[in-house]
Amino acid sequence: MSNKDQITKFSNDLLPGIIQFIEHAKQKTALFLNVETTLLYWNIGHFINDNLKQNNRLEYGGKILATLSQQLTAHYGKGYSYSALTRMCKVANCVDLTNIATVSQQLSWSHLIEIATISDELKREYYLLLSAQNQWSVRELREQIDKMLFERTELAKMPEEEIKNQLQHIKANTTHPDLVFKNTYVLDFLNLPQFYTESDLENALISGIEKFIMELGNGFAFLERQKRISVDGEDYHLDLLFYHRKLKRLIAIDLKMGKFKPAYKGQMELYLRWLEKHEMQQGEEKPIGLLLCSEGNTEHIELLMLNEPDIKVAQYLTELPDKQWFADKLHKAKELVAMMNLKDKQL
Repeated sequence: MSNKDQITKFSNDLLPGIIQFIEHAKQKTALFLNVETTLLYWNIGHFINDNLKQNNRLEYGGKILATLSQQLTAHYGKGYSYSALTRMCKVANCVDLTNIATVSQQLSWSHLIEIATISDELKREYYLLLSAQNQWSVRELREQIDKMLFERTELAKMPEEEIKNQLQHIKANTTHPDLVFKNTYVLDFLNLPQFYTESDLENALISGIEKFIMELGNGFAFLERQKRISVDGEDYHLDLLFYHRKLKRLIAIDLKMGKFKPAYKGQMELYLRWLEKHEMQQGEEKPIGLLLCSEGNTEHIELLMLNEPDIKVAQYLTELPDKQWFADKLHKAKELVAMMNLKDKQL
C-alpha cells in the first residue's frame, strides 16, 4: 500500500468520530440558541407587560409597542416587528416565571406562540404539558389543537379542580386512564365509502394502523386483530387488542355500527375477564375495554357506564366536523355530568 493510500485510510478511520463530535456540538448549539431565544423573547414580553401595568400605560399599549418596534428595528433589524412584540407580551402573560425556564428547554418559541392563542388557562396548560412530553413538532401541536384534542378527552368535562388534579399526573409523568382515552376519535384518514360494514372499518384501521395509533395517542402498541376468546366451547372474537405501555394494561377495542347498546357492555365485560384470567402478565394492571361506536348517545353512556372505570365508550367519526360540533358535544356532556352529580348530592 502506498503512503498516499495509507494516509487516506488513516483519515477515513478518524473521520466518523470527528463528524460525530461536530454533529453533537451543532445539536447542543441549536438547543442552546433555542433556549436563549425563548428566554430573551419571554423576558422582553414580561418587561413590557410589567412596565405598562405598573405605570398605568395599558391604554397606550398599542401605540407604545408600535413606536418601540420602530426603534428596535432601527437598532437590530428584523425580529422586532409590532406583531412580534405583541406575541412576546402574549406568551409572557400565558407562561409564568416559574415555568419558563423548564418550558424553554422542551419547546421552541413557535410552540409557545401556538399555545398562547388558547384563551382557557387549563386547556393551555394541557397542551403545554402534552407538547413537551410527546415531543410534538409545531405542526403536530397545531393539528391537535385544530382537531380539538382537549375537548375530546374525558378530562374536559370534569370540574375545574379535578382537571387541575389530573394535570398534576401529567406533570409527575404518571398516567391515568382519563388522560389516555377520548370520547370521540377522528378517523378521517380511512377513506371509507358512504356505506360500510364493521369488517370494512376493521380492515381500513389495520391498513392505516400507524395513523390509527397516532389518533389513539402516545403509548399504544398493537398486538392482535380478531383475538379468539373461547368460553365454554364457544368462540368470540375481539376486534382489536392493544397494550398501553404507561398504563401497563391490555386494551380491548370493539368496533360497533350505530349507537351504544347495553348488550355491548356485557360482551366487553366477558372479554375483559377472559383477558384478565388468560393474558394478563405479572406486574400489569387489569385490562381496559374501549367500545368505538359510529353514533353517539351521551345520556345512555353516562347512565350505564357511571361505575365502570374499566370500560370506555367513545364515538368515532370518519370525517372531521367543524369545531362547533365538538364544543356542543362537550357542553352537553358537562351539563349531564353536573346534573348527575347534583342528584347524587341530593340522595
